[in-house]
Amino acid sequence: MTNIDLNKYGQFVDAVTSEESKKSSALEPVMRELSKHAIMPRLLTAGIGLSSETGEFNEIIKKCMFQGKPMDEDTLFHMKRELGDVIWYWMQACFALNADPNDIIQMNIDKLEARYPGGKFDAHYSENRVDGDV
Repeated sequence: MTNIDLNKYGQFVDAVTSEESKKSSALEPVMRELSKHAIMPRLLTAGIGLSSETGEFNEIIKKCMFQGKPMDEDTLFHMKRELGDVIWYWMQACFALNADPNDIIQMNIDKLEARYPGGKFDAHYSENRVDGDV
């Protein structure tokens, strides 16, 4: 096993980190430019919140699957409340992007209908996507 020098690793990490990630003065012009296309405070709130709440939802699943937490009414209630938080942050993202949430859902339907001809999941199409399918 190789010994890692964490100070050298830190120098490496710093070298491969963008200036915008390290300095507010470098980030500010980027934020001004991005603000022409999205409401950045809402977008940041949405992105961080979606990650956090999805993590909380997954934590409950983890505890049920691997730590013996019962999947009882209290647990189901907790999971539903976390899903409510996820949708709250999802709506913040819609606001940030000036997007109608109904249009977002329709875009998702259209994408999945194109991905899965015949309207049924197929592992082949899941793994082998056509160009532009994101």
